[in-house]
Formats: sequence, structure tokens, C-alpha cells
Amino acid sequence: MSSIVLGLFSAFSWGAADFTGGLVSRKTGAFRAALWGETVGLLLLVPAALASGERVPETSSWLQAGLAGALGTLGLVLLYHAMARGTMSIAAPVSALMTAILPVVAGSLSEGFPGPLAFVGFGFALLAVWLVSQSEDGVKDVLAHLSSLRLPLLAGVGFGCYFILIHSAARHSTWWPMVASRAAGWMLIAIFMISRRESMRLPTGTMSIWPIIVMNGILDAGGNIFYILAGHGGRLDVSAVLGSLYPGATVLLAWLILKERLRRTQWIGIWAALAAILLLAF
Repeated sequence: MSSIVLGLFSAFSWGAADFTGGLVSRKTGAFRAALWGETVGLLLLVPAALASGERVPETSSWLQAGLAGALGTLGLVLLYHAMARGTMSIAAPVSALMTAILPVVAGSLSEGFPGPLAFVGFGFALLAVWLVSQSEDGVKDVLAHLSSLRLPLLAGVGFGCYFILIHSAARHSTWWPMVASRAAGWMLIAIFMISRRESMRLPTGTMSIWPIIVMNGILDAGGNIFYILAGHGGRLDVSAVLGSLYPGATVLLAWLILKERLRRTQWIGIWAALAAILLLAF
């Protein structure tokens, strides 16, 4: 039960982090939003790791955690791009589908197949992608709208790989794998921005969003910590799928704060996505 509760905590924390990250992206761009969110996370996690007295893990764990951080950060940037260019409450559930499916496949191979409800969940997932792709003109424009889901789907692949790798890297520790993954993600963004000669400074007039950036870093780091702790006491696929419920918090915040409105078919698609994630957990 504690594993389930921690998995749900990670979902809420990640969902709120994605919402704040989307807000920052609209002001500063996806790369700056991710870079400064990662910076805040590192400033919190390094002192926590030192204070914990946790034993430094082996090199293999560092490498796994670093790769996990790079892939997860790539997924985060893609998701922020999608949310900055479109509707938060559509991008988040679509990315969550791939986030959930990949760990379920990995968990089935390493820990045995899940129950029959998981197969029903795959059907709900496909239905959800179809429904959230609907436009006002209906089915004839579905293919055109499916192309706009490319970034959220790729983001989900990055998140799913992160879930698998960090679960393996953090089997016997919590804080240092988080530091390794966060540092790798930060370096990936920094190198990319330097190669493009893109300034890391926040644009003029955006300094007022610092509280949102700090909140984003805290929430994202918290989601990762809750996920690792959930994985210590349960299966990979269960903790990952519960963590993938993060769109629920994103959708709720977008509805409450941004007043985003969705068509009926898209709402059904979002609920189908969440139902798919729940079914994959059991």
C-alpha cells in the first residue's frame, strides 16, 4: 500500500511540475525552462545526498542514472515544447501513454506478465490517442492532427526509458542516483544551448517568474524521489504506471487556472488515457 501511495504522490508532484514548467516555457522557451528547473533540483539534491550519509553507488549505477537523466530531460524538453505550442491538457495525457506502456513491457519481461486487465488497458490507450486527435471537422482531419502529437509521444518514450533505467539504478539508494540523473540532464541541455549559441539567461522582463521556476524544480525533484521510493517496495510497472497519472494534476490545474476548454470527444479521450493507465497498473 505504501508503494501505491508513493506512486500517486509522484504523479501529483510531476503533474504540478509539468504545469509550472509549461507556464515557464511560454515565457522563456522550453530549453531555458528545463535548464533552470534542473538547476534548482541540483541545488536541492546535492546537499540532501551529502546530509543523508548514503553510500556512493557503483559506477554502473552512475552510468544508468546518467543515461536515465539524459533521456528523461530530452522527454521533458519535448513535452515543454508541446505544451508551449499547444494545449497542456492534451499534450500531457498523450505523453503519459508511452510513459506507461514502456515500463509495463519491461516489467513483464523482467518480473512476469501483468494481469489480463493490462491488455484491456492497451485498447483504451489506442482509443485515447484517436479521440484526443479529433478536430472540429471530425475524422477527416485526424491524420493531420495526429502529426501534432509527435512531440508528446516522443516525450513519453523519453520518460518511459527514464522510468526503466532509474528504477534499476536506484535499487539500493535514492539520493545519489537522483544527483547523477539530474546532472546528466543539466549537462545535456547546457551543451545543446551552447552549441546553438543560445543564451542561458532569462529574457528581460521575465524575472518575475522565478517563484514558478523554483516551484517547478522542487515539484519535479519531489516526483522523482517519490517514484524511486515507490519502486523500492513494488514492481517496476506498477510504480511507473501510477507515476504516469501525472496528467490528472496537469489537466486539473490547466482547467482551474488557465480556463482551458476541451471538446467532448477530447475529454472522453483524456479519461480513456487515464483509464488505460489505471488498467495497466493491475
